[in-house]
Amino acid sequence: MNKDLRSAIVAPRARICEASAAGIAAAASLLRAEQLVAFPTETVYGLGADATSKAAVARIYAAKRRPSFNPLIAHVSSLEEAKAQGVFSREANQLAERFWPGPLTLVLPLAPHATVCDLARASQATIALRIPSHPAALSLIAAVGRPLAAPSANRSGRVSPVSAAHVFEDLSDDIDLILDAGPCPVGVESTIVACLDGPPRLLRPGGLSRALIEETLGVALGGARSEGAIIAPGSLSSHYAPRARLRLDASGVEHGEAGLDFGGRFSAQDAVLDLSPGRNLDEAAANLFGFLRELDAMGSPSIAVAPIPHFGLGEAINDRLKRAAAPRP
Repeated sequence: MNKDLRSAIVAPRARICEASAAGIAAAASLLRAEQLVAFPTETVYGLGADATSKAAVARIYAAKRRPSFNPLIAHVSSLEEAKAQGVFSREANQLAERFWPGPLTLVLPLAPHATVCDLARASQATIALRIPSHPAALSLIAAVGRPLAAPSANRSGRVSPVSAAHVFEDLSDDIDLILDAGPCPVGVESTIVACLDGPPRLLRPGGLSRALIEETLGVALGGARSEGAIIAPGSLSSHYAPRARLRLDASGVEHGEAGLDFGGRFSAQDAVLDLSPGRNLDEAAANLFGFLRELDAMGSPSIAVAPIPHFGLGEAINDRLKRAAAPRP
């Protein structure tokens, strides 16, 4: 953590500490006491609470200003722990065995003796489960010894955090500790796949591409259903939004705008950041939320966004940009 960030931590309640063995032990103690801890994953920073405690989970919804009909992902540290919470079909087993730990969330029928509380599940008979691959996240979950509910550690609907500084900016008055392990390498949230009735369905594109999932299953993924209750996070039409308006598929930057470029389409200027000059979608995903926050801080009322290809991680990037550009509730 840089010196400027350390010196800024004076008045707010949250403290930042490195994700060392001592830091993880302190975080685990707070989580077992029903407090909130932000921690790094390979995708974005998560706002963690004991998923088995209604009181702890209620603090997540309050800190994020998140509607309680929007369910949370429960993070576990092993497939055995996941199978204590959800019922795995053949397809769910295939995906878990290939892609866990990693940026994949599975929505499954709730296991008969699951311990994740109904508030974390939005009172549904399904559960969203993930095993993150970040070593600090895995160590923390194992140290707590319980599933951790952990949505992105930001105000609901706003740009997701990919650094401890981003978490501090949004939530320092509302949480107890932020574990700092540097920037998140993937940079967009996990891909969410439902393995319920019928063929597996893609509910949210994310850090694992559709192509790899379909290659593993040997069938095409179905789409999300528009009817019924929300069964996965990241499904609201307006989400991941900066304060500035986004103008998508822009061919250039207009007067007074900032610019989010891809592959050098825009002319170089101070208010333009290029997600990937070499048109690498992995690099673009890793930079997306950090660059949106940086451009938003410049104060421009609008951000022009260059076209992004829709294949690979481009599907997840375009999903986030579309929701960020949607009309605000």
